[in-house]
Amino acid sequence: MSNTGRLAGKRILLTGTAGGQGAAAQRLFAQEGARVRGCDVQEGRADATAAELRERGLDAVGAQVDLTDADAARAWIEDAAQDLGGIDVLYNNAAGFGFAPFSDMSLELWRRVIHVELDIVFHTTSAAWPWLCDGGGSLINTASYSALRGSARLGQVAHAAAKGGVIGMTISLAAEGAAHDVRANCISPGLVRHDVMGYEKQAWQLDHHLLRRPGEPVDVANLAVYLASDESSWVTGQNFSVDGGVTAGFRPLDEPGA
Repeated sequence: MSNTGRLAGKRILLTGTAGGQGAAAQRLFAQEGARVRGCDVQEGRADATAAELRERGLDAVGAQVDLTDADAARAWIEDAAQDLGGIDVLYNNAAGFGFAPFSDMSLELWRRVIHVELDIVFHTTSAAWPWLCDGGGSLINTASYSALRGSARLGQVAHAAAKGGVIGMTISLAAEGAAHDVRANCISPGLVRHDVMGYEKQAWQLDHHLLRRPGEPVDVANLAVYLASDESSWVTGQNFSVDGGVTAGFRPLDEPGA
């Protein structure tokens, strides 16, 4: 285990470490000296990504957890916190998904999306909150640019509502946590490579980005490292868009260089 780095000695719990943004963040966290405990619902995947880091002498452990089960989420938080002797950072990266035009959206789909994208953030955060308040810490939540910009084409009403809820929850937790030196911030990614949408919708989204490439998982993970570190000690209650500029403006396809 490294005793140097931007996150030296930080005790970090991270959800959704099977791949993508979660695995990238886990790798950067561990490389920067953190002790990382990750989880994912996919069988064996969280342990596999953590094992790759342990082979390099880094401190990472993965577990299979279904975060939609509040009891299972709480048990994982408690076990990890006891193992580490506390929690300095909770990064709620994991989420499910569900898209449909509103005219086709069933109550079942609506409730499922809210459950897998908003409820799971409550499950982990409510369990970790006493640990974070004991000495202060950093809470990092993952939302989406969909909560900030509407799109008829993507069929994202439930997704946008859930992620908007994550942003609102983060702001309120920043207010409540301030007295305990707990900072709460949110990351809203745009289209990141390995996202779940089909090629056609991905290509359409890229046509609306200022920077016309999909984000890489490390683009999001780099910001997470900053928010987990003491470098962001005066930063709380914020939502950061990491989206190639899609929420900032529109770049016409016929613009030179487009």
